Amino acid sequence: MDKNELIKKIIEKKEFSDLPLKDVEIAFEKFYKSENPDFQNIKLTRNFLRKIYSSFTSRKLLGSEEKIISQGYEWVLMKHKSTKERYPFYEEIYSKIFNKFSEKEKISVIDLGAGVNGFSFNFIKKNFPSAEYYGVEAIGQLVHLMNYFFKEKNLSGGAEHFSLFEIDKIKKFISSKKSPRVVLLFKVIDSLESVERNYSKKLIEEIVPISERVVVSFATKSLGNRKKFSVQRGWLVKFVKEKFNLEDDFELGGERYLVFSDRG
Repeated sequence: MDKNELIKKIIEKKEFSDLPLKDVEIAFEKFYKSENPDFQNIKLTRNFLRKIYSSFTSRKLLGSEEKIISQGYEWVLMKHKSTKERYPFYEEIYSKIFNKFSEKEKISVIDLGAGVNGFSFNFIKKNFPSAEYYGVEAIGQLVHLMNYFFKEKNLSGGAEHFSLFEIDKIKKFISSKKSPRVVLLFKVIDSLESVERNYSKKLIEEIVPISERVVVSFATKSLGNRKKFSVQRGWLVKFVKEKFNLEDDFELGGERYLVFSDRG
């Protein structure tokens, strides 16, 4: 089979069928070797995609639209590993992230690699009732759940389904939203770097000039067993300090947050 046929074969499996084609193509090129049999190229790519995206989805949430409405946003946040560990700290996290804006401002919150973080929007709305939320997520099922919830609860915003590796599309998406714009990148840096080395730097450099504030977070403790990591993403901290105006640097609930803006 040629490459296009192999990629089609990869996404035939249901768990990969709703990923952006761009993500699948990049993963495929990372492992493809012409001397490998087709089944091995397919297997290696699928294993990699599973490793990258498995921690960001939850089988407990898929197909649970009615329960989401009846149980509320707290139920969703507590069902997802990443947001469950962030849940006790959301109010404090958002108070630090949005502290330079007034309550009356119509802030555009742009959440890249959102997962189910859109369900935390009510924590923002408590202090910023005019804020609007716009998520970007590669896992189509999670986009569907967030949009279903936003529509049913009549909330401002929603989620879009496309790849974080489509920089021009991301820039256009951010620029289309009203200022002030706050861009969130919660726990996505490691996944981006696993797919393409130094891509995070490229992405951040492109979005900072069109945003009033950018927030990047990364785990300092592993999910579940809560063991402290020995690696503290020194390269990322150094990059932000050298290139941008670092406005805050704090850690809450096993997650470190870098809040920064353009020096211009």
